[in-house]
Amino acid sequence: MTNHWIDIGNSDCIMISGSNAAENHPISFKYVAEAMRKGAKLISVDPRFTRTSSKADIYAPMRSGTDIAFLGGMIKYILDNELYNKEYVSAYTNAPFIVGEEFSFKNGLFSGYDSKSSKYDKSKWAFEMDSNGVPKMDRNLKNPRSVFLLLKEHFSRYNTKLVSDITGTPEADLKNVYKTYAATGETGKAGTIMYAMGWTQHTVGTQNIRTMAIIQLLLGNIGVAGGGVNALRGESNVQGSTDHCLLWHIWPGYLKTPRASNVSLAAYNGKWTPKSKDPLSANWWQNYPKYSVSMLKSFFGDKATKANDFGYDWMPKVDEGKTYSWLDLFDVMYKGKVKGFFAWGQNPACSSANAGKSRKAMTKLDWMVNVNLFDNETGSFWRGPGMNPATVKTEVFMLPACVSVEKEGSITNSGRWMQWRYQGPKPLGESRADGDIIMELGSKLKKLYEKSGTLPDPIRNLKWDYMTDGKYDSHKVAKEINGYFLKDVDFPAKKKNFKKGQLVPSFAYLKDDGSTSSGNWLYCNSYTEKGNMAARRGQEDAVNKIGLYPDFSWCWPVNRRIIYNRASVDLKGQPWDKKDWVVRWTGEKWIGDVPDGGWPPLGSLENPNPKSKWAFIMRKHGHAQIFGPGRADGPFPEHYEPLECPLEKNLMSKQRMNPSAPVYDTEADAYKTCDPRYPFVGTTYRVVEHWQTGLMTRPQPWLIEMQPQVFVEMSEELAKLKGIKNGERVLASSARGSLKCTAIVTKRFKPFKIGGNVVHQVGFPWCFGWRWPESGAEESANLLTPATGDPNTRIPETKAFMCNVSKL
Repeated sequence: MTNHWIDIGNSDCIMISGSNAAENHPISFKYVAEAMRKGAKLISVDPRFTRTSSKADIYAPMRSGTDIAFLGGMIKYILDNELYNKEYVSAYTNAPFIVGEEFSFKNGLFSGYDSKSSKYDKSKWAFEMDSNGVPKMDRNLKNPRSVFLLLKEHFSRYNTKLVSDITGTPEADLKNVYKTYAATGETGKAGTIMYAMGWTQHTVGTQNIRTMAIIQLLLGNIGVAGGGVNALRGESNVQGSTDHCLLWHIWPGYLKTPRASNVSLAAYNGKWTPKSKDPLSANWWQNYPKYSVSMLKSFFGDKATKANDFGYDWMPKVDEGKTYSWLDLFDVMYKGKVKGFFAWGQNPACSSANAGKSRKAMTKLDWMVNVNLFDNETGSFWRGPGMNPATVKTEVFMLPACVSVEKEGSITNSGRWMQWRYQGPKPLGESRADGDIIMELGSKLKKLYEKSGTLPDPIRNLKWDYMTDGKYDSHKVAKEINGYFLKDVDFPAKKKNFKKGQLVPSFAYLKDDGSTSSGNWLYCNSYTEKGNMAARRGQEDAVNKIGLYPDFSWCWPVNRRIIYNRASVDLKGQPWDKKDWVVRWTGEKWIGDVPDGGWPPLGSLENPNPKSKWAFIMRKHGHAQIFGPGRADGPFPEHYEPLECPLEKNLMSKQRMNPSAPVYDTEADAYKTCDPRYPFVGTTYRVVEHWQTGLMTRPQPWLIEMQPQVFVEMSEELAKLKGIKNGERVLASSARGSLKCTAIVTKRFKPFKIGGNVVHQVGFPWCFGWRWPESGAEESANLLTPATGDPNTRIPETKAFMCNVSKL
């Protein structure tokens, strides 16, 4: 999230799409309600009329998988009616940048596409550079090769008639949404977007968010109070786990996982450290070596020296061109190429797309360790439906873990607020905290590797001193993440000096010479000599009184509550919004939120202050990227149909689906489009009574009584067509699997008119599995979903697929 939960209350218009916040993120909706009390409009865009929709001023139904068409129509509306913030767009985005002549778009494909590899040559999307190596720009936005006019040309096709034919959203609803939301481009107004898995779990998931980011930049809604692009995370600490490299392709703090070709630390840092020749670009990632070296020092301590590249060779490298995501791991597991698997705090037997394939994949393992609160469908996969335990070779170990309230530590919520939680009751039975399990596992591995082992140095040299009195110490880990000075260090320019052993006050003091450590540079400033910043509970708001509460918990980076906040002011440093301002230049300093860099304002574009920097400091060229040349599937978003869809052709172009999306080829990966056996669009969602796959809620008798069965929700029109009555047990099926479920016939779904044809959509909760209730009669909806996903992130496409529903 660029902003935070409380800040939603400052918005003038809130669009909730790809999310049902009222039901699934009720605390966030508290601030939606607060904004509405102050006059804000709420827009709900969803295939289903949800609890969020019931509270909205405007509800717009939309077929799953067509978000880019819907939002692309809004981009066209904003541009055609000149509703964009001209000064913001010209000064703070790359709209003025001139794109090279090799860039083009034709028949649904961008230039540089290789059909054999299904990949793009991104060099074809480069900007034109001047003699100094700085991107050429036309601040007047008149050059035909400017990003601005290329954007306008690209989305000129997205008229409301065509968008309506694709999405099924009536044209009148489209125009109402576009007019209402685009009004936030007015100076002093702000609009925000709240999205969740309904946007991300698609083969175009990344580009869904990119499209909305473009809208927010056009309207000047990034960096301002009540604005931003706000992801609603599915658990209280998903943001924290992502920050600390839950995903395969990053190290902590979003550093890159090294490739095999990065043969040395210098090669690695050289590969991932951007270089800008623009003196006004802060290009903050130029500090990459400081963060990578400090992280290696944190990992390996005194064993990491300049002579051994600070232990860089001990870190795993990934093969070029390969991905190690969830989908790919289970694909190679299915092919028998994985021996062992730790399923830690997860339930892939139910949560995986194409769950049937994942269950079969686990039969190919030699061993599996299931770390969880209770036994689940994953730990007991070998005795689940369709399994013969006598033929399953996998040896399964169960390590019982305690629940969150039984351990001390931090969580980082969706708004990047790191909050410290204290232990309540002690762990029950044989369950243990994750930290204790990890520490003992690591200690035993280190002991084994002392004697022998293949490539022993990474394990032998790993720093492993995070226990106190034989127990995992979360405070020690939090301090290690923040980082220490490892020798006496002077900073003459800052008139500061520090002693060996002191905690580093912020990432501005990290160095690349081995004199500092930090387990995650983004969290440097979270636990300092002043104490545990995440444990603070100050109740006083900042001077601007917009709900920043700077002394309550801690927020990365450096306690900045709204990122890119220097874009909330004009070139003189004065806020666009005089009432709900974020930062303001006094003539000597910034006040309000922690500014996104302390440099003075630009002053003007014609004669910018040489001491200033462009507003978007994390971008190489200092400007927000309307044109995004780093994405796997194109620098502009483009509507593609899901892998499985009800249309033979894409109504927008000749390219039906995302040309870069992964498609797997095992016998378990069956896909069907426009197959009369699977005529209905399916999607998945949560219910308020169950949590994730239901592991913590289905065993509870009061909750399973409230929501006892997996169901398929359908319209009254579809039920009549199929002769299905409300409450009947029916069979839901796709090309990959089937499950019995209870029919819920409701007005919440309505048939769509797509390309002149009637298309029905149905929905399933993904919170069930055979382990509970004890009857074993309920199953996971993910038996139906396909194992394909976004080419940038590999997040699976579980929100749009084709299925059938029939009477038993």
